Amino acid sequence: MLKGDYLEKLATVMVNYSAEVEKGMKVLIAGAPEAEPAMLEIYKEVLRKGAHPILYMQPHHAREIFYEYASDDQLDQKDISIDYLLRNVDRSIQFIAETNTKAFSRVDPAKLARNQKAYADTIKAIQERERKGEYKWALTAFPTDAQAQEASMSLLQYQEFVYTACLFGENDPIQAWKDISAQQDTICSWLDGRDEIRYVGLDTDITFSTKGRRWVNCDGHKNFPDGEVYTCPVEDSANGTIRFTYPLIYMGNEIEDVRLTFKDGEVVKASAAKGQKLLDEIISIDEGARRVGELAIGTNYGVKDFIKEMLFDEKMGGTVHLALGMSPEPTIGKNESTIHLDILKDMKDGGKVYAADELFYENGTFLI
Repeated sequence: MLKGDYLEKLATVMVNYSAEVEKGMKVLIAGAPEAEPAMLEIYKEVLRKGAHPILYMQPHHAREIFYEYASDDQLDQKDISIDYLLRNVDRSIQFIAETNTKAFSRVDPAKLARNQKAYADTIKAIQERERKGEYKWALTAFPTDAQAQEASMSLLQYQEFVYTACLFGENDPIQAWKDISAQQDTICSWLDGRDEIRYVGLDTDITFSTKGRRWVNCDGHKNFPDGEVYTCPVEDSANGTIRFTYPLIYMGNEIEDVRLTFKDGEVVKASAAKGQKLLDEIISIDEGARRVGELAIGTNYGVKDFIKEMLFDEKMGGTVHLALGMSPEPTIGKNESTIHLDILKDMKDGGKVYAADELFYENGTFLI
């Protein structure tokens, strides 16, 4: 049911543009069995590049069984195979291909948090490898019935949504992403010269220091599809309150109408209309979970619907978001955590963003 050129275009972009695979590299291709058609197409493209592909299938039901039966000792143990691979490959291309988006919604949040902590040293090692230029990752999605259902779409509609968001309707998708990169680079360059960001909107007025922190142009080289500009704010600088439009999604759980109040960078008050207990669990996972690791503005106006999949949602044009937890770019931010949770706010109805007291974004549109 996929469009005839979807797999070919996906493999071409992911291998040659996103992951920038070169001859001789060890390339991990990881995902669920449902993504096999795309994984094999990428496998083929990696071979064409003269690199060395490694397929790593991850059955969904295995994780379900793990959380049902694992003891505390087992929850504290990471998967040593994926740990080894991520410490040793040059590139990884990973797939989201959900078969049951609610598989973990009834798992005790403490179990999820405990197992996530087991990977803390793996995350640090990966960040260090990225910092040294030894490793690069790219993440994409393969359309499934479960994700289409979560988005309230048919599979055909969802596939069209993904196809459009990836710019696969363009004759040369790689060139199209290069053009977007140039546009976003202009925004980043302008923001780099400003030391403070302020979000203003419904029940929202919050400021962040960005002094000494550069902005990142998200143009399809890590997440794919892409479309955002972000920075990692100074860790103790967030002050004010923000109310989010869309739910926080954590392991299939939805936490609705999240409101956070920050003082000197730390969450001092957190409330939710639904999911308060889980929200409290999340921000208590570790010290970094109470701080902001990322501050961002979505720029992909081809993503028009919130579909409960953050790979797409955080890119939505007309929205801003922040992430609690780990700084996504270790050369910019210093916040350490085992989580990285993006939460979105719609800005199309009166929202404003200021940079050093200068209004540059209003009602979901850039003014610069």
